[in-house]
Amino acid sequence: MTPRIPESIESARLRLRRFREDDWRPLMAYYGDAAAVTYTYVQPCDEAQTRHIVDSFIRHWQRLGYGPYVIEEKADGAVAGVAGLWFPRGWPETEIKWALAPRHWGKGYASEAVRAVQAMTAQRLPGMCPISLIDARNEGSIRVALAVGAELEATIEFKGVPHRVYRHPLPCGEDGRSIGARREEG
Repeated sequence: MTPRIPESIESARLRLRRFREDDWRPLMAYYGDAAAVTYTYVQPCDEAQTRHIVDSFIRHWQRLGYGPYVIEEKADGAVAGVAGLWFPRGWPETEIKWALAPRHWGKGYASEAVRAVQAMTAQRLPGMCPISLIDARNEGSIRVALAVGAELEATIEFKGVPHRVYRHPLPCGEDGRSIGARREEG
């Protein structure tokens, strides 16, 4: 599918770009870290699992024409993590996701990347009003959601765990829900 969003975007300190197959190597710093994946994958991922995750991001772009980006520091090109639009099967709606390797925590990168994704989404996908689906125990991600203006919409059980649904402050479709909630797959 032809990309519906730019293959890369930038913020003051970050470059967000489409995934490449070899991105699994630097992303092991996130996916292989127990503290980093506590609320997402529960257990650290090995190389094969991390490759599979990166492949799923590549396929997501191919299937929907948008997807998460790799976050790189502009200063040195170091891979810091992942941020972008994500709508895997089983998700309630399109979400803005983010994940940073621990050595990049506390630098403001997550909120900077999310703001860049919000701006791009408002410009390129008018009517899409994404959520962020966050494990209710994940205080760090909740702080990021609030910092970027997302508002708590609901608390739901997702995959057997309480999650909070935060709605991002973008112009929504007529029904108040994201156009991403109406899956565009054929």
